[in-house]
Amino acid sequence: MTAQVAGSRRTTLLATAALLAMTACWGSTFFLIKDLLDRVPTLDFLAVRFAIASVAIIAVAPRAVARLSRESRRHAVVLGGLYGVAQILQTAGLAHTAASVSGFITGMYVVATPLFAAVLLRTRITAATWAAVLLATAGLGVLTLDGFAIGFGEGITLVAALLYALHIVGLGAWSKPDEALGMSIVQLIVIAVICLLATAPDGIVLPATTGDWLSVVYMAVFAGALALVGQTWAQAHLAPTRCAIIMSMEPVFAVFFAVLLGGESLALRMVTGGLMVLAAMLVVEIGPRRKVEGEVQHLAV
Repeated sequence: MTAQVAGSRRTTLLATAALLAMTACWGSTFFLIKDLLDRVPTLDFLAVRFAIASVAIIAVAPRAVARLSRESRRHAVVLGGLYGVAQILQTAGLAHTAASVSGFITGMYVVATPLFAAVLLRTRITAATWAAVLLATAGLGVLTLDGFAIGFGEGITLVAALLYALHIVGLGAWSKPDEALGMSIVQLIVIAVICLLATAPDGIVLPATTGDWLSVVYMAVFAGALALVGQTWAQAHLAPTRCAIIMSMEPVFAVFFAVLLGGESLALRMVTGGLMVLAAMLVVEIGPRRKVEGEVQHLAV
């Protein structure tokens, strides 16, 4: 194995680990958000969360945005807009549907991502990748669903899932390792501005207790700023559909933290579904060495 190949494999493993860590952070927020929304309106929570995330990351890397090219800034604004609207719709949907159903529908970006990648990036999706997508989707259903009905909450959550898929595809096409910080800062600022503008007419309700503030700060810094930087950097090294399959572990982590910290009971279907999602991830990570959905290079749009 040449040094170049070994280095590439190490980078791929690091990118996968970064996505898994980010996904674990996201999964840990489901029961926190569900609880917090009983006291703080959706838009107010998002505005405060992403404002804190923006300030925190700018304080760490104040010159990162200045190093971006004009094109990268424009791309980051578009990506931030997609992510911001998706966050609003997903969080609003969570207030109208069960957390388990929300997790399943949000996970539909696993299906939408290869479709968007094929259409927008003209990438070829292999049979192995489609098998992993279908296995992940089935696993999400077994893991999260215990009855299902289509209503307002489910509908806007599905739109959020489609926007997340577009965000994943866009990051796959536009992100560069050396611009991860700068692009993440621009995205976070755009998300914060969208949420602040949406909630400004009615004023902003702030968290009232120390516990609620700690939850918001955790979700801002770890599941917001650091997670987005990790995703942006990782997607400069991994293909979009591969990323989506890895990120489908989010509901698995959501169940894990809900059982561990949220007091929920563990059911057999949760274990079965979680293992199916894990198997889907392993198909694209340690399966036969084949090219998976444009892994050699990202196609520019």
